[in-house]
Amino acid sequence: MRSKEEAHDYRYFPDPDLLPLEFTQAFVDDLKAQLPELPDQKRSRFVTGFGLSPYDASVLVAERESAEFYETVLAGLADKARDGKLAANWVINELFGRLNKESVAIAASPVSAQQLAAIVDLIGEGTISGKIAKGLFEIVWQEGGDPRALVETRGMKQVTDLGAIEKVVDDIIAANPDKVEQAKAKPQLVGWFVGQVMKSSGGKANPQAVNDLLKSKLGI
Repeated sequence: MRSKEEAHDYRYFPDPDLLPLEFTQAFVDDLKAQLPELPDQKRSRFVTGFGLSPYDASVLVAERESAEFYETVLAGLADKARDGKLAANWVINELFGRLNKESVAIAASPVSAQQLAAIVDLIGEGTISGKIAKGLFEIVWQEGGDPRALVETRGMKQVTDLGAIEKVVDDIIAANPDKVEQAKAKPQLVGWFVGQVMKSSGGKANPQAVNDLLKSKLGI
């Protein structure tokens, strides 16, 4: 289909006024040593080091500011190995989602990387649940402040006292005998009881403890 396939057909020729560039291997090695971590390398480190999916890692390294924000969050975590993936989920889904919705650049984020790291730490150590964390995130977004201090002053700690949770579970079971029979016939209906207990506790009960207690008491 084409007749012009050679360089001379396009009038390509070396410029006689440009001198050839010659680099020593030492110069090339020095440049290589000074290169920062490249996106592909960073993506691989996020996947192998913190258990991120290739997609999540790609989202984080797509922009330098995004990768730097995530790494600042990581630096503020008490246990990077434990919470690196959780931190990525919060950066991508909660923070980036809100920034996009509000048309705010990451550099102007109302929630700093240090504040987000504190929220992730609170979830990871079991002080607050994921649901409480979303409410805490909203408070920090709107008002600012130290997440740990806010959890203390506003009584947002997750209830992990099994005795207190058990009382709520017993009350819900006693008030709904018909639902108890249905749940015994269809174990998947235990989710209804979990929802009622969480509602009764203001979302502060530990979901796993609630689920375990319900299964034990309902015999499923």
